[in-house]
Amino acid sequence: MNNAYKMILTDLDHTLLRSDGTVSEHTLDVLRKCREDGAKLAIATARYWIGAERYIDLLKPDYEITTDGTLIHEGDACIYSCAFSVEDTNQIVKDIFEVYPEAEITVATDKTVLWNSLHISESPRLFKATYCDYSKPLTCSANKIAVVLPKKEFAESIAEKNNCKLQCYRNEDMYAFLPMSSGKVQAILSLSERSGIPVSDFVAFGDDLNDIEMLKTCGTGVAVGNAIDEVKEVADHITATNDQDGVAEFLINH
Repeated sequence: MNNAYKMILTDLDHTLLRSDGTVSEHTLDVLRKCREDGAKLAIATARYWIGAERYIDLLKPDYEITTDGTLIHEGDACIYSCAFSVEDTNQIVKDIFEVYPEAEITVATDKTVLWNSLHISESPRLFKATYCDYSKPLTCSANKIAVVLPKKEFAESIAEKNNCKLQCYRNEDMYAFLPMSSGKVQAILSLSERSGIPVSDFVAFGDDLNDIEMLKTCGTGVAVGNAIDEVKEVADHITATNDQDGVAEFLINH
């Protein structure tokens, strides 16, 4: 294994996680050995913190970049947060309901996720969300607002009106609205400053569109074998697929 990598930064879904949502014992063992050799471990995921919590408990990373790069936690401490103003948060929620009145909207503010679903307890990811029907204006600043919409045009119009980022996901009709100044790259630069580790010493792993800038920013960018073509094109290396423990295999062989 290569001791030149001082920070191992990996996406979760379709990258570190196998298709069934597990992390293999082999991968866990390789990550443990890398950390024993002095490397730090960070996850970088679009998931909300509560949606990533079980993997955080399993991996016990040094740092957790969650909620599409708008949050970084180090242990119990939030060390970085990029959020909408309260006013902008309420405006985006209002605009979503105007184009799609039956929308189920999630609003993330730090580790709390508000959701107007009547089936919260049935969600494998967001069963710890807090019910909110949005009948009253929110008093919190959102790090991320997400919703399933029937037309991409609806999402694009809302993002344009509110001058915010629009994030789409692989094989999903979920759309996320993010502060214009947010992103995994901004979080990575903040993490580099916080940890004292230059980004040139980061090795990053990813598979989807929102990982492209992360792979380009870090000293070594690696696409798993199941990554979309756009990610493979910018990566320095292509490793095995997520189901073949591609992250672990790269760390062993490079």
